Amino acid sequence: GMGWDGLLILNANLKDSVKLENPKNANIGGAGKEKASTAVFADSMCFSIGDVKFKNQRVVILNNDNFKGSSSDAVVGYSLLGHSAVEVDFDKLTIILHDPEKLNVDSSWEALPISFKNSIPWIDVKVVIDKENPVDLSCYIDCASSEAVEFLLKPDQKFSVPEETKDVHLGTGLSGDIYGKTGKIAKVILGSHELKNVLAAFAPSEVRSKQKGADAVIANNLLRRFNLIYDYPRQKLYIKPNSHFTDPF
Repeated sequence: GMGWDGLLILNANLKDSVKLENPKNANIGGAGKEKASTAVFADSMCFSIGDVKFKNQRVVILNNDNFKGSSSDAVVGYSLLGHSAVEVDFDKLTIILHDPEKLNVDSSWEALPISFKNSIPWIDVKVVIDKENPVDLSCYIDCASSEAVEFLLKPDQKFSVPEETKDVHLGTGLSGDIYGKTGKIAKVILGSHELKNVLAAFAPSEVRSKQKGADAVIANNLLRRFNLIYDYPRQKLYIKPNSHFTDPF
């Protein structure tokens, strides 16, 4: 979900230890219905992940403590995904960067087409809420969300909401808290694979998403059931069910 080279540091307490060069002020908006977060940023920074160094990066540090208590300090996205074919192995808990020109994917992987809007990957899925025929939805991928799928509630939505739901706090975005509902749906169909009895989230589109035309968000509790290869240059997402595929939701 992060379509630019750099780091977004959520932990404001790191501002003193991360020495920004010629910092500037910014407003960073995102999910939520409050005002955008204020931040400081600098370009031409560098960081490393393992032995891989990333240069000429934008580093943004939030000023507020909206994400206090979060399990992560920062978000990184396009620096990895925009320049390499990125294999995410949830069985081995590793991320492998491949040269896109040399990537050779065998027949054990299923290739799904992805498209891009503002550098964010979109994918088509089918869903069954109860017993109706599968419905096609246009979704984008947000690995930072711990849900499986987040349906976006709006006047022209293509799906129904389960009869039994629970009101919940779904999380915090760059523009504040997100409240919605959770409930079980019959299945999500991703490529040739069916995930059944899925615990899904439902949130007002104007609060959860700034992406026009999205029906839903595909998130980590669904994606982690596959090993993945994100191949942005060829606009493909390769998937292979892993040891978590049958984990209950």
